[in-house]
Amino acid sequence: MRYGIVTPVILLNPRVVNPWEHEAGIDELETVARAVDRLGYHHLTASNHIAIPHAAGERRGRRYWDPAVTLGYVAAITERVRLATFCLVLGYHHPLEIVKRYGTLDRASRGRVILGLGVGSLEEEFEMLGRPFDGRGERGDDAIRAIQAAWGAREPRYHGPHWSFEDVTVDPTPVQDKVPIWIGGRTARSLRRALEFGAGWAPFGLEPEAVRDLLARHGRPDDVGLAPEPPLDPTGDPDGARRVIDHHLDCGATILNLRFRSDSLDHWLDQAEAFAALAGPSD
Repeated sequence: MRYGIVTPVILLNPRVVNPWEHEAGIDELETVARAVDRLGYHHLTASNHIAIPHAAGERRGRRYWDPAVTLGYVAAITERVRLATFCLVLGYHHPLEIVKRYGTLDRASRGRVILGLGVGSLEEEFEMLGRPFDGRGERGDDAIRAIQAAWGAREPRYHGPHWSFEDVTVDPTPVQDKVPIWIGGRTARSLRRALEFGAGWAPFGLEPEAVRDLLARHGRPDDVGLAPEPPLDPTGDPDGARRVIDHHLDCGATILNLRFRSDSLDHWLDQAEAFAALAGPSD
């Protein structure tokens, strides 16, 4: 099993945020990043929203640090932990933007990038950005093909139904010849997309039993990343945390994206250390 964290402070999801995170900032992020790197966590994450419409703020939260800037900063202060976008909304970006930005990050971090990608679901944000919402699945699929074709190529070439480019140079190129991709979503289509593209599947908003049933019906990719809710409490309830781990593994998880219940930064750090001791080394 591999385990990483849904990075606190940079994302304030109303369902799971700890109160201390509202006033936290770059110093707390640095402390968290250095700790998970030292403790051997596999990855940490950063999500992608550009401007949250107020109508969606209550369900989505309003704070999302820019993932490229955030993960670039984390790369500079860590050595081992992998840097996962979870998730980039494909419809907000040209595929070559993603390749250039995160290929550069892969170069700067010596090959630690994971691309979490999704087609997006916040229609109000699409509208505000002037991006088409209808048909985003087909465009997103074409964008993934374009990203896979362009990743690692200094002179990429691709021609698809929605994206097309040639006679261009993208430099620097990444360290990884093939970037790990996780497909986010909450539907059977997102799972089929992961299978189609040889990617991992990292669903959200689904109970682990629902994930298990979808895997049984449609097939399973090599990696399945699940995010247990509510946040775990490995210092206060280690047996409960162990049961949650085992249940998610039984339902098909190979990766856990973790949040911890905490009432301060120090408490969060204690929780991260306790979980690492409880779970053992992250593969």
